[in-house]
Amino acid sequence: MTSQRHYSFLDKLCLGVDQAIRALTNHPRTSGKPYPASDVDEYPLSDVQRRQSAALMRINHAGEICAQALYHGQGIISHSDAVQTKMQQAAIEEGDHLDWCGQRLEELGSHTSYLNPLWYAGSFCIGMIAGMIGDKWSLGFVAETERQVIRHLEGHLHLLPVQDQRSYTILEQMERDEAKHRDEAVAAGAEELPDFIKRMMALTSKVMVKTAYWV
Repeated sequence: MTSQRHYSFLDKLCLGVDQAIRALTNHPRTSGKPYPASDVDEYPLSDVQRRQSAALMRINHAGEICAQALYHGQGIISHSDAVQTKMQQAAIEEGDHLDWCGQRLEELGSHTSYLNPLWYAGSFCIGMIAGMIGDKWSLGFVAETERQVIRHLEGHLHLLPVQDQRSYTILEQMERDEAKHRDEAVAAGAEELPDFIKRMMALTSKVMVKTAYWV
């Protein structure tokens, strides 16, 4: 009979470093879900259209870096084994999105945000703080983050060039997955965040979006 291993805080930090390196080098843990655009035709894009698509996918890639860090930070500090497991699974599923966005950026001949380490560090700290406050608040951050991500994705679906059906298909699948994560967090007992925290999150997101669009 084998006993389940209990990780110390130091063990979790070491695992966190590994997760950070994987995310920032575009080798995250994934669920293995297939690339949504694999069967979608690539239509010719003008230079302007290609730059627009690349900028939007770079923003979404940076957003997924933030999601990875948020879940990793919460997973390390969470009070509950069940919530910790949920955060780890969510990070793996978000790893699919990170991988898809990175792959699409390669297809578009562009790069990920040069400030990804900064986005990761900031979101990781927010995740740890949320985890320290309590699991219901931690889940509340997840639910609100997913709500705001869904709004961004809906906007990007309208901003993409019509010809870029590969990016469109990826973002559609991401939107469905984010809605699932939001609903799961709410069902698990997420606390509704105060309005001022929601506004701070939205403001931080706007800074990331404006910056990642270019760099």
